Amino acid sequence: MKAETITSSQFRTLKAETAQVFDLKRRMPIKTPWGTLVLVGSFIAMIAASVALFSLQDDFTQFNSERLESSWSFWFLIVTSILFAFKFLFFIYNAVLYFKYKPTDSVSSEELPICTIIVPAYNEGKLVFQTLMSLAESDYPQEKLQLLAIDDGSKDDTWYWIQQAKIKLGERLTVHQQPKNMGKRHALYYGFHNGTGDIFVTVDSDSVVEKNTLRNLVSPFIKDDKCGAVAGNIRVLNNQKAILPKMLNVSFVMSFEFMRSAEGTLNSVMCTPGALAAYRRESVFACLEDWINQTFMGQPSDIGEDRAMTNMILKQGKRVLFQKNAVAYTTAPEKYSGLYKMFIRWDRSNVRENLMMAKFVFKNFREDNKIGTRLLFINQCSKILMTYPLAFFTLFFAVTYPALFFASTLAGILVMSTFPVLFYAKKYTFSQALWAYSYSILYTFGLFWVTPYAVATAAKRGWLTREISA
Repeated sequence: MKAETITSSQFRTLKAETAQVFDLKRRMPIKTPWGTLVLVGSFIAMIAASVALFSLQDDFTQFNSERLESSWSFWFLIVTSILFAFKFLFFIYNAVLYFKYKPTDSVSSEELPICTIIVPAYNEGKLVFQTLMSLAESDYPQEKLQLLAIDDGSKDDTWYWIQQAKIKLGERLTVHQQPKNMGKRHALYYGFHNGTGDIFVTVDSDSVVEKNTLRNLVSPFIKDDKCGAVAGNIRVLNNQKAILPKMLNVSFVMSFEFMRSAEGTLNSVMCTPGALAAYRRESVFACLEDWINQTFMGQPSDIGEDRAMTNMILKQGKRVLFQKNAVAYTTAPEKYSGLYKMFIRWDRSNVRENLMMAKFVFKNFREDNKIGTRLLFINQCSKILMTYPLAFFTLFFAVTYPALFFASTLAGILVMSTFPVLFYAKKYTFSQALWAYSYSILYTFGLFWVTPYAVATAAKRGWLTREISA
């Protein structure tokens, strides 16, 4: 049945809302009393803890003495010291790589390839309309752009908004509705099989892109024949009022503009994000059937489709690059429940895909230098392997010396989080950068359980988010 068309006035309203979303560089986060209270409270807690730490020196000495007297504690101390040294040296290594990183310059319109943009959507509502309109507004030759939107059996009005975008964009947009909810991987699979482009670009249905994003994202494929995939640069869209997105925005800048810049220098980005990524057609079809039929412990894999595709393309010996100048803004969770569910899904995917990567990363999987890729892999594995030892040690520390535990942890956050604060402040604004402190406190005390739980339940299926409340 044909969808009812929105009126001209409704469309003008939507166009104005979408234009506000597009004007991303002028959208500064709004200061709220609650947000100010959280920031001030974070600083009071960290400074008070640092002061208290001086008065707890005797407890600190006693704690260390007891650890050295115990054989298991002694060896645990040795292992953690080695791990800390590795992490420190790895950080320096990343910093060197970051300073060496340069994004690929955009190519001319004549050189740009035919590109298929795939937007899978599930229970996204009106956001998918804004996503599709932002892509249609891109500075990319229209005759070289195929836009494909796929509704994965949504239970809300997502299909209605996809149809509205179709009405406005006409032949520029191809739409498809899955007969039932089959999962994001299957929606993308449909897009890959029905796309005609030389390059596939995948964009989440709650994300919007800057006008030059698509052009910048696909340019590396023209300049590097060995490039199999490119990761985009992800920022947080809804960071104006809600506190969690403000925190995540700083975290995303560290994750992408620092970490993925370093990975990109090694031609080995570990995960091309679902919010914005590009793939060479030949690289996709070389692994597509393995990807869609991937299983873990006998069950079909319904999460981690982006990390899985990245792994399979790396395994082919292709380079996976990062384009800092290809920016997408995605919607982040605004509630604690959505945040921990997102992290559980990511951590489960990391466990699964690290196991898969272990099968090829120490083999001769490509002609380029592989040492950097292996170090990236070892770094990720170390986080998983030390999950339970560190969790048990932390619990023991918190129970036996609670005052010392909280004081040293908060003081440590004050020191360790200063780098992301300075990194973000140099690139953007100092006031926003301060959220790195609050985020570290939240992650340490409110999300400490996520990784141990995700490791223990790595075989569990389910996307966890985007379902509609009953």
